[in-house]
Amino acid sequence: MAVSWTDFFQGTLMFIAILAVPLTAMAAMGGLGATADRITAINPELLNPFTGVDGLPVAAVVVISSLAWGLGYFGQPHILARFMAIKSAEQIRQSRLIAMIWVVISLFSAVVVGMLGRVYLGGVPLEGAAVEEVFMRMVQALFNPWVAGIMLSAILAAIMSTADSQLLVTASAISEDFYKPFFRPKASDKELVWVGRLTVVAVAAIAFVIAMNPDNKVLDLVAYAWAGFGSAFGPVILISLFWKRMTRNGALAGMLVGGVTALVWQQISGGLFDIYEIVPGFLFAAIAVVVVSLAGKEPAAEIQEEFDRIG
Repeated sequence: MAVSWTDFFQGTLMFIAILAVPLTAMAAMGGLGATADRITAINPELLNPFTGVDGLPVAAVVVISSLAWGLGYFGQPHILARFMAIKSAEQIRQSRLIAMIWVVISLFSAVVVGMLGRVYLGGVPLEGAAVEEVFMRMVQALFNPWVAGIMLSAILAAIMSTADSQLLVTASAISEDFYKPFFRPKASDKELVWVGRLTVVAVAAIAFVIAMNPDNKVLDLVAYAWAGFGSAFGPVILISLFWKRMTRNGALAGMLVGGVTALVWQQISGGLFDIYEIVPGFLFAAIAVVVVSLAGKEPAAEIQEEFDRIG
């Protein structure tokens, strides 16, 4: 519930900022028609979403990789935690509508910010890690410092909406699913709280070290983690909802195969291997779940055997 409420306020600020920046930029450049003319003067292909930067049609690998981002949602622990806060299953339909409206508008606006940045910032494309600074530079150029400060805080909101969710989920997983079952079965609530706090500090420290590399791109890091989580947990979550024959060993095999595939595939480049690693990761994990589940005992027998072993 805490994750959902913080995301609501952070998301509202992000929503306002991602709409205000492109609308203000277009107004400053003379409106929609004048803006389109200026973009066309720099590169007419920018207005064609199905054409790559080299003027050729977007490759099928790019289209498949882009669409595959959607598979990652099913395996993100910090996203799945939001379902725990919903009051009833009947509200999922309304939540889905709200989420899709938010995603369509915000992602479309983000693409427009990138296009307008090419024009408004002088027509010279940013390079390296600086490509992710287009929103910040647009804000500083368009608004006075007071308004710019509020708009730039939307970036912190975007960071926090993911970071706080992942930190809370990580702290809970380490304390409740790892520390207590394997090390301290009789640990008190106070002890588990402190374990959770130390976990947050440790994860934050690791993230700080990673962020110290100036060549790291946020999108690249997010894409890597997104594929890892999506491949490891996504197929298991989906199959468990629609196939009762899945077993514990099948789930474990799916998580292992999906995670390893995403890690290995990301290191391979060239040709077909340029496809986003979540595609093979998700596919191989699903196959592993089905094959291992069918090779083992049915879930009912497996559970009964575990009960007998425990005694």
